[in-house]
Amino acid sequence: MPWDLSDYPDSFKNLDHVVKKKAIDIANALLDSGYDDGRAIPIATKQAKEWAEHASDEELHSYKYGKSPKKEDEHDDSTNEELLDNDVLVYFEEEEWKVRTKEAKRSDSTFKTKDEAMTRAKELAENKESEVIPYTKEGKRQ
Repeated sequence: MPWDLSDYPDSFKNLDHVVKKKAIDIANALLDSGYDDGRAIPIATKQAKEWAEHASDEELHSYKYGKSPKKEDEHDDSTNEELLDNDVLVYFEEEEWKVRTKEAKRSDSTFKTKDEAMTRAKELAENKESEVIPYTKEGKRQ
């Protein structure tokens, strides 16, 4: 069931307003991608908190005063369900470390160090119940 700011899971109740908005957005997108409520809620909560920790003041301000999520919002359904359980790759390209789901067209995120990339990859893999496949800077699988 999709949510909005007047009807959301009890576990979102004590979240900061901006984090709650982001969690609702993420959870609704996950529901649209085929996740069930029980899986979407904890993933959305964790990702919204991480987003808020790393977001700039400008991003937080923009999101706080931006449009509120609605139950009838449509989400980008370009997520290929076949990718949901795919492993997560960590590789070096264009002078940065990238994290990408295997078979995905683009990376999830980029980092200056491999350690940072591995941390993000492990989070994604844990949420998806998949494995992390790291590569060396030279492109060899570890």
